[in-house]
Parts: sequence; C-alpha cells; structure tokens
Amino acid sequence: MDRFTRTYSLLLGAVLIAALFFWAKSTWKPEVWNLDEVLTSDAQLAGYPYQFRLRAFHDGVAVISTPRSPEFPAYSFLQVIHPKLAGKAQDDPEMIAAQQDLIDHQKRAMGLMLAQPGVKSVDWELDVQWLADHGIHR
Repeated sequence: MDRFTRTYSLLLGAVLIAALFFWAKSTWKPEVWNLDEVLTSDAQLAGYPYQFRLRAFHDGVAVISTPRSPEFPAYSFLQVIHPKLAGKAQDDPEMIAAQQDLIDHQKRAMGLMLAQPGVKSVDWELDVQWLADHGIHR
C-alpha cells in the first residue's frame, strides 16, 4: 500500500470512529430508558389504548408523548381508539367520559414522572408518529 492510500485509510478510519462515538453518545440515554420504564410498567397506563412514552429528559424536565395538543384535539384521537365514538358530538356523554379517561391517564403519567427523583416538571410532545401510523395527518 502506498503512502497516500495508507494515510487516506487511516484518516477515513479516524473519521468513522469519531462518527460512531458521537452517534453512540447521542443514543445512549439510560436515564430516559429508566424513566420510560416507569411509564411502560405501570398497570393502569399499560391498559390504556395509547402508551405514553418518555421522549426526552433534560435539566429536570421530562418530555412525555401525547396523542393530543392544542393543534390536534382529543376529540379526533378518541374516535380512533374508540371507534364507537366516531360521529358523536363533543358534548355526547360517552365522548365526555372518554375525554375524562384520557385526562386521568395523562395525569397519572405526569404524576409518575413527577414522583421520580430529579424530575422537576413535565412537558408534552404531540406523538405525530403514532397519529400517522393510525392514518391521522394533522
């Protein structure tokens, strides 16, 4: 192997090793995994059709996925997880009960996170991937 090829190969190898290191560092998040385990192992949350997941944890703020937001109302989401609600008005008693059930599950997810050491607050992030997977495009 000539000198140029050897130097080029060493440089390319170093760049690849550095890229691999930074990729591994950015994906290695044991704190997030441990907090997410709190959500996924809770029996009450596990029984709900939508699984709340921890998306990120930074500076004491836990970011949890949610199927609703000001831009995407719960009304639309609930018709997906409860097909019997399709076409019902927002003030229908069954729709109101389903909305309250969603609120109760969100509060439980928030409470579980806030009970963990180091968690100071909770933010919510719309789960656009879940919505897209279920045919909902906002």
